Amino acid sequence: MASASTQRPIAIVTGAGGGIGRAIVRQLADDGFHVVATDLDPGRVAELAAAQSPDSPVEWTALDVCDEAACEALVARLPAVNALVNNAGVFEIREMDELTVAEFRRMHEINALPAFILSRLAARKMPRGSGRIVNMASRAYLGARHYVHYVSSKAAVVGITRALAMELAGHDIMVNAIAPGAIDTPMLDAWGQERRAGLAAQQPTGRLGAPEDVAFAVSFLVSPRNRYISGQVLLVDGGKSLGGIS
Repeated sequence: MASASTQRPIAIVTGAGGGIGRAIVRQLADDGFHVVATDLDPGRVAELAAAQSPDSPVEWTALDVCDEAACEALVARLPAVNALVNNAGVFEIREMDELTVAEFRRMHEINALPAFILSRLAARKMPRGSGRIVNMASRAYLGARHYVHYVSSKAAVVGITRALAMELAGHDIMVNAIAPGAIDTPMLDAWGQERRAGLAAQQPTGRLGAPEDVAFAVSFLVSPRNRYISGQVLLVDGGKSLGGIS
């Protein structure tokens, strides 16, 4: 693994093993960050670490974002944190009448609570004026059928973002959220071509977004040139949130 003693600014990316996560890692590495890329699956972490070049600025490490002690240990070993991307999360479809309280609670514990835990830890190690936090919400926070637990967890992410933006403003830490729409990731592979085509047809652009579209938005928000944008939710959905008949 790469050493965190690098002179590059340090960015932590959670949920880095998925399609969007990997795109974010690549983008931030290209932007000049030393990226501490975390994922829950140790096997995937080992595979991704082994596949990269020895001089890569990406450091892969296994992390359960629901384990507060593990999060504390990760942040504690870093000399500083310049950017944090809370990307880890889960998604599932459940009708309201089929949804259990345990499933509802689990969704919030994975999608929302770690954003608070890691943001609080990372903010303590962010040099004044250079701290940037991006939380991964979803267009679903505006409301959707068939997954109230997911919708409410992403609405909570937006609330955490707005509250932390206010609380950390005095430290010049910019806190924002990204709300992706329909993004073409491996998660959609099981849907089949017909269903994927139908989903794409529902988008104003006539196509699904790419993980790189989300990564570019992250790059913009964590840039040191972003000195005055905070508490915002950037929708990366090809205009789908505008509504209309398309």
